[in-house]
Amino acid sequence: QVQLMESGGGWVQAGGSLMLSCAASGIIFRVNTMGWYRQAPGMQRELVADITRGAVTNYADSVKGRFTISRDNVKNMVYLQMNSLKPEDTAVYYCAADVKITLTTTARSYWGQGTQVTVSS
Repeated sequence: QVQLMESGGGWVQAGGSLMLSCAASGIIFRVNTMGWYRQAPGMQRELVADITRGAVTNYADSVKGRFTISRDNVKNMVYLQMNSLKPEDTAVYYCAADVKITLTTTARSYWGQGTQVTVSS
């Protein structure tokens, strides 16, 4: 019903930048909060940043001042600009979104497949 597709991952040297994009598609009435999570090998998935439909943002302390989340409500897309990348940012990054598929249904969370980000020292 709803699909999230991430793009933009890859390999970068420490200090470099990458931009992730995520598009929500399918049967969508409204996309509420969208966010980015990451999971490093052997670690739990953690919130990186999220953004409400009204553009209120929230960041993990580890990325504040380096990452910027933004969204396009018309295109149902969310972006993550990552600057000053560190080796500890290496992880699979997942897009998530709370989506209402009709006016009367409750919003539920959907996840993308993930995109690998690798930062070398």
